[in-house]
Amino acid sequence: MNWSSISYFLSLEALDYRLGPSKDPKHRQQIIKSATPSRWNTLEFRIYYVCFAIVVPLMIRAGMTASNETNPNYPIYQGILSKGWIFGRKVDNSDSQYRFFRDNLVQIAALLILHCGSRHLVNCIHRTSRTSFDLICGLIFLFAIHGFNCLKILFHVTIEFFLGKVAKKSHRLGIILLWIYGVSTLFINDKYRLVRFGQLWSPLSFMDSFTGLVARWDVFFNFTLLKMLSFNLDYIKRMNDISEGVASVALQSHKAKLSDETEEIPLNDKSLEDKESINAETTAEAQMIDEMLVNDRRRMDAPFPISDYSFSNYLAYCFYTPLFIAGPIITFNDYLFQSRHTLPSVTWKRTALYGIRLLGCILMMEVILHYLYVVAVSKAHAWRGDTPFEISMIGLFNLNIIWLKLLIPWRIFRFWALCDGIDPPENMIRCVDNNYSALQFWRAWHRSYNKWIIKYIYIPLGGSHNRILASLAVFSFVAIWHDIELRLLIWGWLIVVFLLPEIILTKLFNPYRGKSWYRFVCGLGAVGNIWLMMLANIYGFCLGKEGSKQLLNDMLTTQHGLGFFVIACICLGIAVQVMFEQRESEMRRGIYVKC
Repeated sequence: MNWSSISYFLSLEALDYRLGPSKDPKHRQQIIKSATPSRWNTLEFRIYYVCFAIVVPLMIRAGMTASNETNPNYPIYQGILSKGWIFGRKVDNSDSQYRFFRDNLVQIAALLILHCGSRHLVNCIHRTSRTSFDLICGLIFLFAIHGFNCLKILFHVTIEFFLGKVAKKSHRLGIILLWIYGVSTLFINDKYRLVRFGQLWSPLSFMDSFTGLVARWDVFFNFTLLKMLSFNLDYIKRMNDISEGVASVALQSHKAKLSDETEEIPLNDKSLEDKESINAETTAEAQMIDEMLVNDRRRMDAPFPISDYSFSNYLAYCFYTPLFIAGPIITFNDYLFQSRHTLPSVTWKRTALYGIRLLGCILMMEVILHYLYVVAVSKAHAWRGDTPFEISMIGLFNLNIIWLKLLIPWRIFRFWALCDGIDPPENMIRCVDNNYSALQFWRAWHRSYNKWIIKYIYIPLGGSHNRILASLAVFSFVAIWHDIELRLLIWGWLIVVFLLPEIILTKLFNPYRGKSWYRFVCGLGAVGNIWLMMLANIYGFCLGKEGSKQLLNDMLTTQHGLGFFVIACICLGIAVQVMFEQRESEMRRGIYVKC
């Protein structure tokens, strides 16, 4: 295996074809020309390599010292640890969210094999459409995972479907009703999720005895809500396009090509007489499909016939088994197109490479959980006597674990979908440590959700032309979608406020991009951004108020802490320059992912 093979294996393109070089030759050349000459072999970066070789091991050592058996606080959190499998060490399996997936990895793998094998077997016995199989399999899976509580989900799904049909008379009214009811379901579920069937009508009490494998049906419903809205908003857009006369010859050919039915579509007399016209339609259709095979934006606006927006396709999409629990999120139009056309990116080689990377992430997580008990430390607040460096490493490795615990389930389900012939967007395209911009961070974190929000909220509200209002709406929805809590709503609004300095300063300094000092000034801003993002997340997800207060106090009021702060800023500055260069390196290959 040569370096080019390793480089490709670790590249963005191998992760998701959407992250490869631009398919437009002109755009690709523009990206390449805008990139700066390589700095990887300069003296400056050789110094950086030495710093990395020294600092990174020290960071790992500090994290281990702050959380392992040698730490005086170890007895406080020892009871939280579980029996491990690596060299007799214990494992920190105290995070309940990741524990669910870790303890059920074998079952998920078995379900993946069963699902993909069943589809192959059914197709061998009797050729059937993907959506029909997805519908039946999805409903079975829904009942198995949520028991009779699945009826509560089906209730919301059905109401949203019929609200979408209001769009036949008024598109605007339909959109308003869809959003009102869609957001309302989050509040309804939060308040009434524990209502039992027996409370509604005593003869239904038997339904309360089976709640499926996961009793908390409302948690996974949030992802279903996104699909409910996607289907209906895509339907309304299609209705609007038809009313504006967008339908064309290509649409008719598209209908013939993409229909699940196998019967011939009759042609009128004029079409039969004019063979050149038919050939032109066929060519236009083929070109359109070819574009959609490599362009997800074109797929999202695919001109499907209205009959394809049926209740059965709606249910098949909402309950598509591989992506039901946690995504990644794919729009209805994209799902339907891929159900009928296999993308060129869906190959066994690419899927196998993705699976190997997934295994690497799982093993990395296992090593971290066996050697860095930082989650247990944060739960027990066991950092008394630790240095600012050690406390900061407790927070940093907690953030890495949070990133991995989300990345692994998302990649498991995306791998499942790839094995099943569907290619949804990759959710995590940058390591959590490889971020210096708050704006770019949100583009790379839960990317499929970000793309969904841009399509259905940000752009309809004006996008960059109405950035502040659109951003407020976006982060308000994001906060409510995650949980019905005032603190999360305030968190969403504060993010918009924190984004403003970066937006303003970027516009202010953008005219000086060609200056030699530009990247160093950007580096200073990036270091400040990283500190803000780290402290905000450490406060919210790792150390809490007490730990964050101690970290800041020790770091800014003691001589040892101030020394650490200065050195940390220098190290972050070096890391930022490497991040800059990595993105420039991607641009030299025609890749620009805006994060």
